[in-house]
Amino acid sequence: MLTHSMDQPAGSPPVFRSSIDLVSVAAVVRDRRGRLVGDLAREDFEIFDAGIRRHIVEFAPSADGPVSLAILFDTSGSMQVTDNLREGLAVVEQLLVQLRTGADEVAFFAFDSGLRQLSGFTSDAAVVRRLLAELDAFGTTALYDAVGTVALEFDDRPHRRRALVLVTDGLDTSSRRSAADVSGIASASDVPVYVVTVGLDDVAGSGAIYEPAPATPVAHLGNLAYWTGGACFKGRGALGADAAARGVLAELRHQYLLAFESAGPGWRPVDVRLRRNRLTVRTRSAYQSSRPSGD
Repeated sequence: MLTHSMDQPAGSPPVFRSSIDLVSVAAVVRDRRGRLVGDLAREDFEIFDAGIRRHIVEFAPSADGPVSLAILFDTSGSMQVTDNLREGLAVVEQLLVQLRTGADEVAFFAFDSGLRQLSGFTSDAAVVRRLLAELDAFGTTALYDAVGTVALEFDDRPHRRRALVLVTDGLDTSSRRSAADVSGIASASDVPVYVVTVGLDDVAGSGAIYEPAPATPVAHLGNLAYWTGGACFKGRGALGADAAARGVLAELRHQYLLAFESAGPGWRPVDVRLRRNRLTVRTRSAYQSSRPSGD
């Protein structure tokens, strides 16, 4: 079931009204075997805004729609270790191969101690592919600073299915921002952060969604991913690169899009739940509202 805005022609793509009071949330649903679930209706979802149940004003079902992707690539010195740089480039190549020319769009950024925009958003993946041979790795790593800046680049993008994909070995050495700071920036814009790690010693489950253990260097990146509604993948090796790219894009193309009216001002936690048992839903954990207090 699809809810259209009052002035939206029947049969046209869903358009979420632009309003500081209307909050959009992208949701990914999986079953207990980890398979994406695409047959849910609006009635299967519940949204709680700071504990207050809210009516779902607009709903777009899971659909194989176009995506806006920002790839953020780690070119710090640690990426020169073993095959990290080569494996990271293989992940980017697989992401580009699976984008649809003329429908999807991609932007490409690289970072070490600073951030460089190598390509703005384009529907031609070949533009980004030509840049890959020019990349080298050196310098310190301001990872979280880079993520926080790139997350703001989505404000005027046309596609509601969007994500920032961070390709990295997981080490941060010089950021001023923390994972919590950056998750707030990304969550405020409903931009899930997908982390694809390379160079890890433990490659079990390569290409599958995983949750970094607290003692690993990527533990904070795991928090960043889950707080924003994204996920972590291991991209090591050719099979890992392919599986990680497919995993990210499959989630984006099959997001559910929901919208509700904010219940009050400030930084507010949001909780999306499902009425069906044996399913899990992943969304951003909070949003920023400027609406005055009300019911």
